[in-house]
Amino acid sequence: MTHVEQEIASQPRCWQRAVAQADGHAGRLPRHGERVAVVGCGTSWFIAMAYARLREGAGLGETDAYPASEFPTERRYDRVLVISRSGTTTEVLDVLRTVRGRTPSSGVLGDPRSPAVSLVDEPVCLPYADEKSVVQTRFATTTLAVLRAHLGHDLDQAVRDATEALTAVLPLDPAALEQVTFLGRDWTVGLAHEAALKCREAAGFWAEAYPAMDYRHGPIAVAGPGRAVWAFGTVPVGLPEQVTATGATFVHSARDPMAELVLAQRLAVGLATRRGLHPDEPRHLTRSVILT
Repeated sequence: MTHVEQEIASQPRCWQRAVAQADGHAGRLPRHGERVAVVGCGTSWFIAMAYARLREGAGLGETDAYPASEFPTERRYDRVLVISRSGTTTEVLDVLRTVRGRTPSSGVLGDPRSPAVSLVDEPVCLPYADEKSVVQTRFATTTLAVLRAHLGHDLDQAVRDATEALTAVLPLDPAALEQVTFLGRDWTVGLAHEAALKCREAAGFWAEAYPAMDYRHGPIAVAGPGRAVWAFGTVPVGLPEQVTATGATFVHSARDPMAELVLAQRLAVGLATRRGLHPDEPRHLTRSVILT
């Protein structure tokens, strides 16, 4: 098994550990009523998007998500929450230095020895979810498990769904697939973006992502035979039929969307294998982007 395959397989156990430790992390994460900016890069930004919608939708406070490079320093927040597996990403460290002493900060971090730990006011470290592969899988979903548990979500079904997703037959054949578009609504838009990113990173595969309601405003034009649309969360009325009419395959299930992401991660690995690529060593990428 590659590192990424092992890390994908470990996700249900990591989520269980995250839930078990949720009370211990509670005091370090955003408080009820705080106006919060959630910041990350790449995968971490997509997880930030998902959490921001969940938190604000639960009525716990206005919550915005930003890629670290685009954090609006002129806006006033009660707290900045950074998400970073390595804790070394240049843009994330720049944000932490900018807000230090001005705005309280929390961080969900993979490496407890990283420079981000000393820059953030209240770190939550998840070394058990850190990874050897360049491609992120379990750190991202375990971070979201921590944050969902903090919001009061019961993740027992998500864990069961993820366990099942590890052995389920892939809904798409990597050998026959030409292109895939992932769709989401509300908090699952971030997960759709993350699923598409896995396919691009691990396999250099043509994958896109959109809010499900926006898909018919242009992107559906690329749908057709040999291509697929994979929806996370609630599906707009009539969309499956419209996609099927193009000749494309429509994929959707009742699994918890976080568990559905596990299946999409497996598809990305399958696509990489089919294309003769090593999913642990994606082209042009490194584990952390450190700019000089």
